[in-house]
Amino acid sequence: MIDQGDLDGAEPLLRKALEECYEKLGDRHPSTLTSIACLGGLRKDKGDLEGAEALLKEALAGKRAILGDQHPSTLASIAWTGQLLQEKGDLDGAEALLGEALTGCRATLGDRHPKTLTSINN
Repeated sequence: MIDQGDLDGAEPLLRKALEECYEKLGDRHPSTLTSIACLGGLRKDKGDLEGAEALLKEALAGKRAILGDQHPSTLASIAWTGQLLQEKGDLDGAEALLGEALTGCRATLGDRHPKTLTSINN
């Protein structure tokens, strides 16, 4: 639905998926954290930057604690949060996170990996 531009239709589905993850997997399971990040991305796409920031930061903190700073999912959350901060005008915060994502991608994926190249672009 998101890919088709139906953000309002996608939101209840993402919220339901997140609710199921909380109930079945707990609040620190990687799938739950990914669901939180997806809902944060949707909030960003809908223009709710404050709501998006809270969700993305929650997901990032959980991924750092559970998966570590160098895990690909954590690196993606670092980049998403950095992009959000950039959109909000927090350029110093964005630069720190986007730089961290780039350093992590280079260390774990190498200089030529598509995700590293995307991080360079960001």
